[in-house]
Amino acid sequence: MPPDVPSAPPVRRSARVLLIDAADRVLLFRVIADDPHAGGVWFAPGGGVELGETVRTAAARELAEETGLAVADDQLTGPVWVRRHVGANVDSRETYFTLRVDRHEVDTSGFTELEVRVLDRHRWWSVPELAEATDQVFAPRRIASMLPTVLTGSWSGPPLEVGV
Repeated sequence: MPPDVPSAPPVRRSARVLLIDAADRVLLFRVIADDPHAGGVWFAPGGGVELGETVRTAAARELAEETGLAVADDQLTGPVWVRRHVGANVDSRETYFTLRVDRHEVDTSGFTELEVRVLDRHRWWSVPELAEATDQVFAPRRIASMLPTVLTGSWSGPPLEVGV
């Protein structure tokens, strides 16, 4: 009998939006960690691509659900980044887009039940604040060094791989 071979976790395609305001700050949400002493992980709005959706359409839909900001998917720039994170239960493949706004008051009334339970706050972060927040965990981990590449407002290349 062959030895048990662990199965690979399922692949989850997801789309995220780097929502950037006029002060060059990016909006991030924090997920509550399982261990209340471990702190949470900050990440850009977004989520899973649903059956029949393009990754761009999913990005616009998730942005509206999580922030209250409804935009057409062709208003998103990119994709600018891609990220792969493999955990015990999922192989996450994320595609990032950008959107600039003058300002936006975040409306979380579109959160799912799960998001209400696990997302405890949101905040607009500047690059210096991201770099100085060494006690915080961000996804992607190198967001402070990678964000300046998209702050110029123009993007013409293929998406950059940003790591975990």
